[in-house]
Amino acid sequence: MVYFSLLNAEKYQKLTDQQLLDHFYADHNNEWLGILLQRYTLLLLGLCMKYLKNEEQAKDSVQQVFLKVITEVQKYKVEYFKSWIYMVAKNHCLMILRDRQWKTPIEISEKLKISAEEGEDKQALLLNDHILDLMADALKELNPEQQQCVTLFYLNKKSYQEISDTTGYNLLQVKSYIQNGKRNLRLLVDKKLKKVESRT
Repeated sequence: MVYFSLLNAEKYQKLTDQQLLDHFYADHNNEWLGILLQRYTLLLLGLCMKYLKNEEQAKDSVQQVFLKVITEVQKYKVEYFKSWIYMVAKNHCLMILRDRQWKTPIEISEKLKISAEEGEDKQALLLNDHILDLMADALKELNPEQQQCVTLFYLNKKSYQEISDTTGYNLLQVKSYIQNGKRNLRLLVDKKLKKVESRT
């Protein structure tokens, strides 16, 4: 669990988020981050509960988000902290939901429509449980941007605009990630199929 010593927290409660960040960037004392993150504990817990529907998992996720924040603010200067940490937490929850969904091949067969216009003679194979397992494995091999956008578009039925709002990518990036991700996913599945066929 992430723990912060907050003995002097009340003394600094009147400082804005930006002022606390400025203090942190000036002396790199994690005490400032502790005060800042304490402000958002309930907000993040509520957000994680909204997406995950599980109290223990939501609490764990808040801690993981805190750890990510501590790591990320060391790398670059964050502006508009509230919006940024909200997006970090939201993306974290979406990744957990994605992992949940892809554990079940049937979910893929019902929701991921890749082959209708492109699969041709592979369409029948995509209904095979073994092929669905290959697809789930192949998805994990996509880069994070393609993986996230493909999942949101095909599994969660999100529009380009909704994906853009969720991820922070612009519309051109979203379309590119989906198009390239779908193509790469198909290529990866074909490659895995050929390996299987070569062993038989």
